[in-house]
Amino acid sequence: MALTLRSSPSLINLKDSRSFKSPDDFSSMVGFAQIKPSCQLRTKASTQEAQPLLTEGRKNKSRENLHGMAAPHVQNSSRVPVFVMLPLDTVLIGGNLNKPRPMLASLMALKSAGVEGVMVDVWWGLVEKDGPLQYNWEGYAELIKMVQKLGLKLQVVMSFHQCGGNVGDSCSIPLPPWVLEEISKNPDLVYTDRSGRRNPEYLSLGCDSLPVLRGRTPIQVYSDYMRSFRGRFKDYLGDVIEEIQVGMGPCGELRYPSYPESNGTWRFPGIGEFQCYDKYMKASLAATAEAKGKNNWGRGGPHDAGQYNQFPEDTGFFQKEGTWNSEYGHFFLEWYSGKLLEHGEKILTSAEGIFQGTGTILSGKVAGIHWHYKTRSHAAELTAGYYNTRHQDGYLPIARMLGKHGVVLNFTCMEMRDGEQPDNANCSPQSLVRQVKMATKTTRTKLAGENALERYDKGAFSQVLETNRSDSGNGLSAFTYLRLNKRLFEAENWRNLVEFVKSMSEGGQNTGFPDSDRMRTDLYVGLIRQSNVRKLNERALV
Repeated sequence: MALTLRSSPSLINLKDSRSFKSPDDFSSMVGFAQIKPSCQLRTKASTQEAQPLLTEGRKNKSRENLHGMAAPHVQNSSRVPVFVMLPLDTVLIGGNLNKPRPMLASLMALKSAGVEGVMVDVWWGLVEKDGPLQYNWEGYAELIKMVQKLGLKLQVVMSFHQCGGNVGDSCSIPLPPWVLEEISKNPDLVYTDRSGRRNPEYLSLGCDSLPVLRGRTPIQVYSDYMRSFRGRFKDYLGDVIEEIQVGMGPCGELRYPSYPESNGTWRFPGIGEFQCYDKYMKASLAATAEAKGKNNWGRGGPHDAGQYNQFPEDTGFFQKEGTWNSEYGHFFLEWYSGKLLEHGEKILTSAEGIFQGTGTILSGKVAGIHWHYKTRSHAAELTAGYYNTRHQDGYLPIARMLGKHGVVLNFTCMEMRDGEQPDNANCSPQSLVRQVKMATKTTRTKLAGENALERYDKGAFSQVLETNRSDSGNGLSAFTYLRLNKRLFEAENWRNLVEFVKSMSEGGQNTGFPDSDRMRTDLYVGLIRQSNVRKLNERALV
């Protein structure tokens, strides 16, 4: 169960035509209702070229984890903007925008539903594909102009990881070929587990500050990439481009690739494995142990930490009274999680300097690793680099690091409920979300959210609303829905999304899903009429 499910890249697909039609023409083709605009949404008026379609738990009583008490209830009356993730292959390998006509129609539908904007991955493997410092932004430029014309906003993800190898990944976009060439010469550039498996999804943080990429360090390469993006799109930053999410690991998340799904290496709810066996990570561990006068602690990760698909009690390290809670365990986990924090610090320091003064929001993504959360060791979180146990709050240091740079903490699994999870996995996504909310409140760091899995049902949307308005910690500053695809436009799913967007625009206070909206428009029940649902499904891409 990956934390960022990658769904189908399907969009609305209009019949082939030799020329673009106006938004009004598209409206009639797909059956969008003409409705009165709402003043509740803050999107700017769109240009004359595209007239706007709309401007508009129960607490765990037996909880073992001691992570602090809930704060007094603070009523959240502010509006929460909703974004929708675009398909992973929105821009193609050649650098062109994928199916621009269906994309335009899909964006118009989202605009009519009242969403604030969309999120897109800007893949390192596409943009810097042709060689070091050779950037091709043209497909993204076309998308940005399209988004601007519709009066939408854009969240851009600096995706320094590969696409492919995680659940739901619908396409394959590896790291740039010239980077893969360097990896082939020096396999220690990527994360490595105890058995020697190499993971090409993301460069190891162990080499962050070493000139291993043809004279540049990975941090310099990431910085040059972001600087080039700023130069190319400076006229859109802080306006159309509202947010830059800085990728810091696999799936863009600040974590180690401890639960890789490719080739069946890991499956839910396995504990995962530590990723500290490339030569750079081993050298750092050895030096840290030597400085502490414990040379024997620096010879590798814990020998008794088990394998990817084991459970905590199957191991000596993670079991209830395991060595995770010993002097050695504290040493190793502090080093392992500390290296991850240092990695985030380096990238975000650079990003802050590059985008400072542009008016753009910066965010960083943290994975919602909710399985084995109710155990003492929190094994799955530990292998991912989050030093969160019964005795240790692993999210306070992360929130503090992000907040130091004014970066929003974007957290997944906001839609999940404890009762939906298998008993043997010891999951508690609701407790985990509460803990992260409290960490952001304590550190005065803004919190945004995503759903971890592809969900369309009322229960998932209601849980997000409940999470936003609950009295434990921060409310959400924004929510990004995963993901734009064919299923989203099915009548019931679309109704649920529209009502959710409306509820979030009211501060997330309205958790109900009535049969029609209060404005008595066609937006809720008739935006995509039944007669047109069949047409949309026929035209949708597979």
